[in-house]
Amino acid sequence: MKKLVIAEKPSVGRDIARVLGCKQQGKKYIEGNEYIVTWGLGHLVTLADPEGYDKKLKTWRMEDLPMMPERFKLVVIPQTRGQFQAVKSLIERKDVAEIIIATDAGREGELVARWILAKAGNKKPLKRLWISSVTDKAIRDGFAHLKNAKEYENLYHAATARAESDWLVGINATRALTCKYNAQLSCGRVQTPTLAMIAAREEEIRHFTPKLYYGLQLTGKGITFTWKDKKSGSSATFSKEKNEEIYKNLSGKTAVVAEVKKTKKTSQAEGLYDLTDLSRDANQRFGFSAKQTLNIMQSLYEHHKVLTYPRTDSRYLTTDVAETLRERVEAIAVGPYRSFTNTVLKGKITPKKSFVNNQKVSDHHAIIPTEQPVILAQLSVDERKIFDLVVRRFLAVLYPPYEYEQTKITLECEGETFFAEGNVPLNRGYKEVTAPDGDESGKVFPALKEGEVIRDFSLKKTEGKTKPPARFTEGTLLKAMENPVKYMQQKDAKAAKTLQETGGLGTVATRADIIDKLFGSYLIEKKENEIFITSKAKQLLALVPEDLKKPELTAEWESRLSAIAKGKASDRKFMREIATYTKELMKQIQNGTGTFRHDNLTNKICPECGKRLLLVNGKQGKLYVCQDRECGYKERISRLTNARCPVCHKKMELVGAKDRQKFVCSCGHKESMQAFENRRKKEGAGVSKKDVANYMKKMKKEEKQPLNNALADALANLKL
Repeated sequence: MKKLVIAEKPSVGRDIARVLGCKQQGKKYIEGNEYIVTWGLGHLVTLADPEGYDKKLKTWRMEDLPMMPERFKLVVIPQTRGQFQAVKSLIERKDVAEIIIATDAGREGELVARWILAKAGNKKPLKRLWISSVTDKAIRDGFAHLKNAKEYENLYHAATARAESDWLVGINATRALTCKYNAQLSCGRVQTPTLAMIAAREEEIRHFTPKLYYGLQLTGKGITFTWKDKKSGSSATFSKEKNEEIYKNLSGKTAVVAEVKKTKKTSQAEGLYDLTDLSRDANQRFGFSAKQTLNIMQSLYEHHKVLTYPRTDSRYLTTDVAETLRERVEAIAVGPYRSFTNTVLKGKITPKKSFVNNQKVSDHHAIIPTEQPVILAQLSVDERKIFDLVVRRFLAVLYPPYEYEQTKITLECEGETFFAEGNVPLNRGYKEVTAPDGDESGKVFPALKEGEVIRDFSLKKTEGKTKPPARFTEGTLLKAMENPVKYMQQKDAKAAKTLQETGGLGTVATRADIIDKLFGSYLIEKKENEIFITSKAKQLLALVPEDLKKPELTAEWESRLSAIAKGKASDRKFMREIATYTKELMKQIQNGTGTFRHDNLTNKICPECGKRLLLVNGKQGKLYVCQDRECGYKERISRLTNARCPVCHKKMELVGAKDRQKFVCSCGHKESMQAFENRRKKEGAGVSKKDVANYMKKMKKEEKQPLNNALADALANLKL
């Protein structure tokens, strides 16, 4: 008798098959003497659309809401029906005695396999493979310590409750808003509070009034000292009169050195990466979107097998993983990292409490290199960038701390205090890895003694303006979603604690998709690297029920789902409460008194239905979109490229068709495709027409790529 292994994706399935010695290639599976390995393509099964319960629900009507299935139906996703049938036939094989779930080790991964098994009607015993990397060693160890799938039954219940509750609230509220206001409007318990956070930041910026502040600098003995208010400790004042008065009082006076304090200090390396911090740094340094970073990480994890599981919210390692640190360091002893790894390997590698803590690891530990040796030449340019971030952060925590001597000099002059600070490096420690070219020569002050009088000094008045909060980038938005306490409408300490404990809005695995969906629904748009809210989003937030905008709602849900996963709460009770909540939402939307108006209507007519088209700013450029949700016509009119403007160096848009294509910049610069190619050749960049064509082809392919996850598929027919 044989064991059937179900992996989440073909690449992982092939790796498992190779490690298990399966060599007989079948159609959509690989077979060996003891094991048969097959795979999903992400989700193969999802929740049925409303029309799957009653065909009349295909037409969107307010009187049919709320839609409350007595029992949720599972359906096979049409695009992947062939793969499902192949897996189902393997499950039904008489020589298969046991099934091993080898999908991703997490809530959504559990759902991928369980829904396949449920739809196939499986009755055979189950085991669970639970691993954080897909190296040969991790796979062998995982199969040597397979778990009983019953241990993950509660995780499955939590995953199902998450999917069903999102269906009830998301689909019902979206249909209600769309029918009520005759516009393509969508909402959900994660995307709506995320949108509300962006709107709140916009309001802060819009209502911000800059204020002038004033300060003083005293220069003597070759040192520049900064004035400090004795009461507040601030180095600036908003009172110009006070600043002028201090300046007059000190002119021509003498200053005395009140204190010279030298202190030896240390600075520890930043913690290991979780997905949120990695995405933030990748966005800040390379301009990568959250989705782009996740896709690159997935490739480094699945294809190259050089980094561990990406969808993690932990920045710590467990003690058993810490025992493998030496092998992981040896695996990255190549190219630019060799000198650093040699330093680490010379001594004893000691796991520190700063990055090893079993209590702070839930499903998966921090992102670190695997024990598989890396071949840098096989990585793409973007993969190298992400790999470099992770490797340097990993090596930094294994290096000694940065040590420096801090000198602080305090002056007294007519009752006013001035100070100067400078650091002199003693041991660069981890900065050898994170900032190998860093200029840290330090600030060495001339020798001064306490009580020394400075007679010949100059005074200088300084001033500046307070700045508004920065607009969100994808990196900072991810961080805000992780900790949205600041955006809670009511300062409830218990709810704030829950938000922090449950990891904020969404999960580390879903945040990139949520941001992508907001772009795809034309609720937010990007200018350079900054995120702006659209008029459509502002109107939506005015129409959506107040409760759906609060971060507290998703915090409460995630807290309950977490309790269900641990066996401490009932999934059925949770779903009864969600059903009641959905009915309340419907009443609020139906009784709403607001209006929605398209302010981006054009005079261009839709070729499909004859209605006027909307002009929208998509993530990759401008599009015409039909205002009729049932029509769904789209026409791209420009695309944001990586080509830089020769005037202001911003990214330019490519507009026009075929021979009439030209690049346009927001600063006003325009150039034809021919002029662009000639300029690039002169600059030696070698960007050819073929390069541009390939880039365009890649972008179009990405546009058509389906989002193959449970909620996305459940909402697929909404044409958002």
